[in-house]
Amino acid sequence: MTPSAILESALYVTDLDAAENFYSGVLGLDLLGKADGRHLFFRCGDGVLLIFNAEATKVPPAPDARLKVPPHGAVGDGHLCFAASADEILRWKAHLEEKKIAIESEFEWPQGGRSIYIRDPSGNSIEFAEPRIWGI
Repeated sequence: MTPSAILESALYVTDLDAAENFYSGVLGLDLLGKADGRHLFFRCGDGVLLIFNAEATKVPPAPDARLKVPPHGAVGDGHLCFAASADEILRWKAHLEEKKIAIESEFEWPQGGRSIYIRDPSGNSIEFAEPRIWGI
């Protein structure tokens, strides 16, 4: 058995309001759901981006909880890469500069393809890259 795709990707943040403004207001992702103080869920293509309050997800579910999702989390700055064509990367760069979001790094990969990197409000590394950097 081999998984066919990644359905969800998760990042952990310190400020859900700032994350909601960034991921919906700057990146334009559609909000699917939220629980105050705990999480935000966004649609991204065929998948879902989960944004969690890092401290809230460390708490185990109550014994009588309807959804017994195990505790989880991460320490330090996370990383997520959005797929983008070469033309889309140019448009993202202009859009991000217009929104006063600093481009932290920008380069061509030796195997071909371009990436740009920014930071979200919690310091997570967010990349936009051509899928061909992975031969896709």
